[in-house]
Amino acid sequence: MSQIQDWKLAFIGGGNMGSAIIGGLLAQKALPASNIVVSEPWDVNRQKIESAHGVRTIISNVEATKDADALVLAVKPQVAKAVCQELATSWAGRETLPLIVSIAGGITLKSLGEWFTVDGTRKPKVVRVMPNTPALVGEGACGAIAGEGISEEEKAKVDVLLQAFSKVVEWVDREELIDVVTGLSGSGPAYFFAMVEHMVASAVALGMPQEQAERLAKQTCLGAGKMLVEQSESPAQLRINVTSPNGTTQAALESFNASDFQGVVHKAVKAATDRAEELGKILG
Repeated sequence: MSQIQDWKLAFIGGGNMGSAIIGGLLAQKALPASNIVVSEPWDVNRQKIESAHGVRTIISNVEATKDADALVLAVKPQVAKAVCQELATSWAGRETLPLIVSIAGGITLKSLGEWFTVDGTRKPKVVRVMPNTPALVGEGACGAIAGEGISEEEKAKVDVLLQAFSKVVEWVDREELIDVVTGLSGSGPAYFFAMVEHMVASAVALGMPQEQAERLAKQTCLGAGKMLVEQSESPAQLRINVTSPNGTTQAALESFNASDFQGVVHKAVKAATDRAEELGKILG
């Protein structure tokens, strides 16, 4: 039996990522649909979630969390403060506070703790998570950090929740590393999309029809990713394996090196990491 089988779980926000998490939980039978309630202001999103997952949806954040053991905060970062404070006010006098799992990008544990403070002194336990969009197809990766007071048992339960939509779950021990997770895997899918986009454009410029180029490039990306996951060799060794001396791949890689490909990638990951840190300060 799942460690969270008896949880009453509330979702604040019913967008794509929230829907992906719910789909994963139900597919793995981590908990029944009757134990999930979703608060979502948009009619279209509520109808999509009800149709796809058969869970209860409502408009009220307060009503959604009334009996919740845990809640997933899946709102846009810009509205997180108002939502947290609304809920904290509604929990006044409540004996047990729900466990918070926040996937709101850039919002720090400190900010969440302050915004969720109940009766001026009590704070719920918080786990901060950075997922990525491949969760929508069951291939997510995420990083997480446990806030103050989270027990090993609670961490294990959250891990069950995260594994429902992420193939890889990495717990970090310093919050600043969540910003690195953002730069690496949170924003990472876009790097691969851009790479495939430019590969296709190059093939088209060299005379290949767009549709053919896209099919070849997409499958190449998928196949390479599968090799990375399923084979035991490092990325560097896999690159070496496919590079024949003085061959076509070596010519391409030498072109990359001449353009400081490693530096370009590092600058991209660092730019995303720095922006994540900056957003945390601005939004907090």
